[in-house]
Formats: sequence, structure tokens, C-alpha cells
Amino acid sequence: MGNRGMEDLIPLINKLQDAFSSIGQSCNLDLPQIAVVGGQSAGKSSVLENFVGRDFLPRGNGIVTRRPLILQLVNSKAEYAEFLHCKGRKFVDFEEVRLEIEAETDRITGSNKGISPIPINLRVYSPNVLNLTLIDLPGMTKVAVGDQPHDIEHQIRDMLMQFITKESCLVLAVTPANMDLANSDALKIAKEVDPQGLRTIGVITKLDLMDEGTDARDILENKLLPLRRGYIGVVNRSQKDIDGKKDIRAALAAERKFFLSHPAYRHIAERMGTPHLQKTLNQQLTNHIRDTLPGLRSKLQSQLLSLEKEVEEYKNFRPDDPTRKTKALLQMVQQFGVDFEKCIEGSGDQVDTSNLSGGAKINRIFHERFPFELVKMEFDEKELRKEISYAIKNIHGVRTGLFTPDMAFEAIVKKQVIKLKDPCLKCVDLVVTELVTLIRKSLGSYPRLREETERIVTTYVRERDSKTKDQVLLLIDIELSYINTNHEDFIGFANAQQRTLSQLLDSRVQVIRRGWLTINISIMKGGSKDYWFVLTAESLSWYKDEEEKEKKYMLPLDNLKLRDVEKGFMSSKHVFAIFNTEQRNVYKDLRQIELACDTQEDVDSWKASFLRAGVYPEKDQSEDAMNPSDTVSMDPQLERQVETIRNLVDSYIGIVNKSIRDLMPKTIMHLMINSAKDFIHSELLAYLYSAADQGSLMEESAEQAQRRDEMLRMYHALKEALVLIGDISTTTVSVPLPPPVDDSNLGSAYLCELYVGQQRR
Repeated sequence: MGNRGMEDLIPLINKLQDAFSSIGQSCNLDLPQIAVVGGQSAGKSSVLENFVGRDFLPRGNGIVTRRPLILQLVNSKAEYAEFLHCKGRKFVDFEEVRLEIEAETDRITGSNKGISPIPINLRVYSPNVLNLTLIDLPGMTKVAVGDQPHDIEHQIRDMLMQFITKESCLVLAVTPANMDLANSDALKIAKEVDPQGLRTIGVITKLDLMDEGTDARDILENKLLPLRRGYIGVVNRSQKDIDGKKDIRAALAAERKFFLSHPAYRHIAERMGTPHLQKTLNQQLTNHIRDTLPGLRSKLQSQLLSLEKEVEEYKNFRPDDPTRKTKALLQMVQQFGVDFEKCIEGSGDQVDTSNLSGGAKINRIFHERFPFELVKMEFDEKELRKEISYAIKNIHGVRTGLFTPDMAFEAIVKKQVIKLKDPCLKCVDLVVTELVTLIRKSLGSYPRLREETERIVTTYVRERDSKTKDQVLLLIDIELSYINTNHEDFIGFANAQQRTLSQLLDSRVQVIRRGWLTINISIMKGGSKDYWFVLTAESLSWYKDEEEKEKKYMLPLDNLKLRDVEKGFMSSKHVFAIFNTEQRNVYKDLRQIELACDTQEDVDSWKASFLRAGVYPEKDQSEDAMNPSDTVSMDPQLERQVETIRNLVDSYIGIVNKSIRDLMPKTIMHLMINSAKDFIHSELLAYLYSAADQGSLMEESAEQAQRRDEMLRMYHALKEALVLIGDISTTTVSVPLPPPVDDSNLGSAYLCELYVGQQRR
């Protein structure tokens, strides 16, 4: 073939095939290969056995080949077989090879004639073979037998397509000579994936079984339905020969005699028969590999780069070296500290582009989730005003109060400040949860070390959790200990009264909230649309956009209530509804309108705004019915006093919230996060040494050891392949692909017959 490197190409592909198959990645690279396709009983198995010179493939009725068989033939002085799934075991008796194929097939597919695309890798070493790799695929069938699924035809077709659609795959289309060529299943499916005939090699079997007076000369001379790579005829053993254990060498001699003596074939006898087919396939596969080398080289390099980082720690690995274990332990603890800190502080390498995690998620808890939890405390505006009213009345007792009592302000403020405890503790819990998740993500691959490290660091974080919560509760107690009405940001009594008067005089135009919402309406009525909403104390209006120039509708808030609505199956938005308690239409002919937000937090925030406007959830209706006295309006003087206290409370709680929003992240960062980072850097190693000896800590799991071996084998196979490819001369002489055949002079009957056959498919 012109150079030594070319002879090593097929073994090279075999090695890659094994390496990829062993870790379940055989489809990651489209390795050059030959796939054998044909109908049942087309003679595929006999062709392969003739190559090897041994009976080794399962025989029987129905579908015998139920998993792809990757058959790697290697020219060698000794004769034996090896399976990839039986590493280290050499099969000298080829009857055992047959039994192992059957057993391995049943292991995956069961014994009910089912099929599976998971390949069996078989390598045969023999002095009688040329280097060659073929994939024996299940024979195409049209009728399910036994317990086979009814769609077995489509399952087999889909499996074949997985292999033969790849541009790197040559298709060996096997057709029996006693079948009409236009109805050949193998040629039909090959034509679908290779319409130009660039990758298809035709094999005609059972030439000796044709009716007397007929022959396949036109087919073998490539005149009838021509292929660019042509056809090769073979004569296999008959079923009688197989049953009678006729020697394959004798069968090959009989095949040779058949072609030399047959009047229709003797002029092309040198281009017929199993030895010529094997030699041709060896040449064509070798040339095909050479032609695909540039693309294969770039894919191999890409694969190697992706493995480079993973195998870095494995390259000089010696499992039983104690110094290696000590060094690895130190490195992994240091790396864990670095990874943990990077996750908290942020880093430019290995950035997650799909989800928030680590420091970013904690930042969101601090500055979005926690402030939102504080806002949610003000949900029940009606209840708060009721509490203020009761406080004022209880302070006055039997007297009619002329002035607004400051004791009511202090009582309500303290009650509201106490409510801060829950969201503050919840914030700490959320941060702890994220830290524990980070710890698990940052750990290495040694199971015992990972388990101990997770236990030690998580225990420490839990301890800091308790201390942090104590400090947070202390902050709340400090706020409760002294109500500072001299704070520079506090509104003061005079300003609160002035604001109360202006609110009572101008309550109809007080804007409570603005923002975008989606109105969910059926497709028949226009579908869902986004509008700019403005909520005041008296109405809900929506506009085309935030400029508020084109008003679409204004809805009075009288008799309106809120209702929860389940999120739609196909919708990603969160929904709530507004309806009229008197069963009147709310908007056009709708009894309720559904409003949608992107997140549940937005829904809750809008609900809080509606509460401030006096629109309450549906469940409050029953509470109102049970306590009709609560709905009776207050006298104007008490109403002014309630509103004044409400403004004072609003102002002071705003100050407290601002202070808590500032102190909470600082407290959590100091007492928990920074403390955890210091612990990992300075104390974790000592805890690990005291917990267990380093030998047991650095024990690999069986899965990890297997993964390391597979990764290293893959890595070295890829490197060796790239070196070998680099050594191969690009000037190697190879047989060029034949030019396109001229089929313009073919009889129309043949073409029509082929067309009809394809249409039936």
C-alpha cells in the first residue's frame, strides 16, 4: 500500500473503537467503519464466517443478530478471539465464541427476540484474515415473531440508520442473487443514506442457487443498477453444508472452482469470491480512513483537549504510594478552600451560565429575597389599622381621647419589630442551605474524604448557624429596647398629621403601585397581553405602556376581591385573579380577570399593594361575615388618629427595616461565611487528620478507579492515534474512487422497477 503507516490504520481505528466503547462513548466520534446490511437470510453471517474461516456466529430462524457486532479482524500468527466485555480471556474454541455472543445478547435484550443498539465488540486474531473492521447489523424484517414488539421493522431500521447515516461509514449491502435486485432491502436503505453511491459496496450471495438458465452477469459487471464501488459475488455454504459441518476452507475452494468453471463468470473470476472481497474491503476501508484523516484528526484533537484537564491529576498517579496520598490530601484540601472561596467571591473561570449559584445566590438572598420577606410583613393593611384602632381605644379607656396617644405608636412599633424575627431567621436558613450545597459541589472525588470533609465543614457551619441566629435575635432585641423618635429620618408627629390630612383629602389619586402585568384572556377574545398597570386607592387602570398616555381601561375597586389561580400547564407565569363579590362583570363580559407575573414574588408583592388599596383575598370574606362589627367605619377623629399612627409606624419601621437590611448581610458574612472560609483554610486539615488516617481517607471508590483507568486509556489512545496519523504520509498511493457510472443507457423497465421498489418502502 505504499507505506507502513497505512497498514496500521485499521488497527488504530480498532483501538479507538475499543477505547470509546469501553466508556460508552462510541458515538462521540464518527470512526471510519464498514456496516453490513441486508435482509434476513441474505447470507451476511456466512460472508463474515468465510472471512474468518471459522463457524462462530449464532444460527437459527427469525432474527439471530439482535445487537450490532463490531467484528475486528487482525492478521496474526496465532488464532484466537477476544471480547471487549471479557477482558483478558482468550477464546480458542470458536464454538465458545458463538455461545458467548448468544449469552451477551440475551444479557441485554433478554431471550424474547428483542433487539438493542448496544454493540458487542469481538476481535479475531488469525493468520487467515486481513486487517478489517465490520459491523454486523440485524437483518431487516417486516413481520414480528414470538414476543417481538409489533414495530420491530421500524426498530431495526432506526438502529441501522444510527450507523449508516454517518459519512464515515461504508455500507456493505448484501443481496441474495435469487432475489429481484430492485426489491433488495439492503440497496434500498443504502440508496436513502447514500444517493450518490459514494459509500456503498454491493455483495451478491447465493449465486449457485439461481434458477437454471439465469445468471447475475449484468449485476456483477455493474450494468444493472450500477454502484460506483461495484459488486462482488460470493458463494456461501448451503444450510446442508453448515449442518454437515463442511469445512470452510473446502467451501472456499469450491467457491473458487465455481467462478472459474461457470461460463457467465469465468471472465471475471479474479474479481469474485470471498478472498477478493476481503482484500477489496481491506483496501477500501484503508483508503476511506486515509480520506477521512483530516476531519478525524481535528475531532481527535478536540476530544483530547476536553480530556486534558480531567486526566491531569491521573497522569502520574500511583494508588499505593503513601507520599502521593499525603500530597493528594493536601492538594485537595487546598483546592477545596480555593474552590469554596471562588464560589463565594466570584470567579471568571468555569462560570455557570444557566443558574445562579454560590455568592451570586447569597447576594440575591441578601438584597432581593430578604427585603421582599420584609415587605411581605405589611400584607394585611386592614389588620394593622384594626390593631392601631384597638390600641388607641384601650389607651383612652372610658375617656374620649382628643389627642393621638404616643403609647399606641410604641406598642404597634414593637409588635411590628418583633415580626422581623421570622424573616431574619429565614434569611440565615437560606444562606446555610446554599453554603451546604456549595460544600458538596466543591468536594473532590474520593468518597471517604468527601464524606469526612462534608461532615466536618457542615457541622461547623451548623454551629455558626446557631451563633449567627443568636446575634440576629440580639439585633432585634436592641431595636426593641429603645424606640428612637429623634432619628433624623423619622417623620415626626407634626409631619405625620400633615400627611394624614393630605391623604384623607386626596385619597382618590394616591398611587400605590405601578408596573407591568399580563392579562390572561382566551385566544378567542384576543389572547394574553402585557399592559402598564397603575393602582390607586380607588381604582386599577391599565395603559398601553409606561408613558400612561393611552389608557385601555379603568376598574373601580369597589366590591373587588383577590383569588388565587393555579398556574397553567403550558404557562411559565404565576397568576392571580380579581373578581366582583356581587357577581358583576369586572372587565367586558368577564366575571373575573386573571393577572400574571413572571415570578411568585411579584405576585405576592402585587397582592400586598392591593391590600393597601383595600382589596383583600377571597378568604377574608368569611372573616368579615363573622365579625360584622369590624367593618363599621370609625368616627372621623379616630380615623385621623389611626392614620397618623399608621404614618408614624410606617416611617419608623422603614428606618428599622433599612437598618436591618444593612446589618443582616454584614452579620451573616462575618459570623458565618468568612468564619467558614477561615476554618477551611486553617483548621480543616487538622480535623481530617484527627478523624481518620490518611490512607483510609484517600481510598478510591471502585467507580473512581474504573473511571481513572478508562480516562487514561482513552487519553493515551487518542495521543497515540494523533502521533500515528501525523506519521502517515499524505502522498500514500491509494485506489481512487471510481467515477460516477453512466446509467443513461439503462433500460427504462429496470429503472421503473427500482422506483416502484423504493416507493413501496
